[in-house]
Amino acid sequence: MAENQYDVVIIGSGPGGYVAGIRAGQLGLNVAVVEKDPFLGGTCLHRGCIPTKALLQNAEIYSKIMKSRDFGITVGDVQIDFSAVQSRKGAVVDKGAKGIEFLFKKNKVERIPGFGRLAGKGVVEVDHDGKKTQFNARNVILATGSVPKDLPHIKADGSGILNSDHILQIDRIPESMLVIGAGAVGCEFASIFKDFGTKVTIVEVLPQLLPIEDHEISKEFTRLFKKKGVDVMTDVKVQSCESRDGRLISTVALKNGKTQEIDTEIVLSATGRRAVLDGLNLETTKVRVENGFVQVDELMRTEEPNVYAIGDIVPTPALAHCASAEGILAVEHIAGLDARPINYRLVPNATYSDPEVASVGLTENKAKELGYDVKIGKFPFTANSKASILGASGGMIKFVSESKYDELLGVHIVGPKATELIAEACVSLSLEATSESIARTIHAHPTLAEAMMEAAEDVHGHSIHQ
Repeated sequence: MAENQYDVVIIGSGPGGYVAGIRAGQLGLNVAVVEKDPFLGGTCLHRGCIPTKALLQNAEIYSKIMKSRDFGITVGDVQIDFSAVQSRKGAVVDKGAKGIEFLFKKNKVERIPGFGRLAGKGVVEVDHDGKKTQFNARNVILATGSVPKDLPHIKADGSGILNSDHILQIDRIPESMLVIGAGAVGCEFASIFKDFGTKVTIVEVLPQLLPIEDHEISKEFTRLFKKKGVDVMTDVKVQSCESRDGRLISTVALKNGKTQEIDTEIVLSATGRRAVLDGLNLETTKVRVENGFVQVDELMRTEEPNVYAIGDIVPTPALAHCASAEGILAVEHIAGLDARPINYRLVPNATYSDPEVASVGLTENKAKELGYDVKIGKFPFTANSKASILGASGGMIKFVSESKYDELLGVHIVGPKATELIAEACVSLSLEATSESIARTIHAHPTLAEAMMEAAEDVHGHSIHQ
């Protein structure tokens, strides 16, 4: 094969790009991954999923220590060494990056440092420290990811007003903070810093926290978040944030027409992300961009021949595991395998706050909108023995089924280990399981997973422990 000639060149090494690269290597394709940053792994590993979950683990341990007397354990003076917290987070991230480097070598994936862009049919140009090199590619996969998006009237400056990138580098635990936006990112950071002792207020312009989740799950989550001590404000809009005497004063418009000022040390803007498309030269191709996203077909192909796009730059769920699945799909189609389109209804959502929230499939309201005759089953963790053992004080599992065939349409969880428990629901929906089949599957006792069985039983009114 000629020098600089590849079967596949992937631009971006996040969970979409690096997974696509490894899968291509496994299939025997000559593959290269272009990455502008000095490390592999993209936002998820370095500025998103992994560092936030590392901080959440620290926060959980600290919270449990502070509640240790409930378990008959008395400890002395407990303090947080935040520099050590940040160091541990960095070590977790570094281990992940080195793991990707190892997997690239193992699967013969070439890493090309620099900023990649399309430069003609089958050509990727890479700018590395001012030196431009062109690479020939039979296929190109765009996997450039996303960055935090500012509100038009509130700009994150990295000092007082922070975005999700900035706050991961913070060197202290703030005394107070306002979180703007109650999606997964906002709720996770609110949870982290509340557990660390920060006075946290979270505001959301929509009527509920975690707006994409089932309404009953969100309601229970909000109850538990308030019980945790987080100040929650929904149906409100932040009009401005201004600095006064070293403090940040945020003015919010309430749904009754009045305004309220919130005084905090810092503000976290967690109002979404935008796709990174700048500098890719898409305007010179047939790649179509609408509403800030690259348009693709069910096999991740753009309208430019042999150019694919995956992950946060396409209008599909902006989730790492979804990007990875899309990367594998694109590569397997390139390799001529029987590539099967992704059923996005089966992509799970996960919020790793305390309490955790996870879901897959249709919410109750969405199922009704689609015309299903819906049957609901619910089971509270307060009636689950393992939850009591763990000291979990609330939460629930909700099953959404349709009455004609009893097919499971969705599962929604708020409570302990929700992000782990959702895997059973993912498999069940993938296999088109019925709620009865799950109810009749014997689950080990005592486990949190028993609550899955009992929620399935409740669809038919047969739950034993409630």
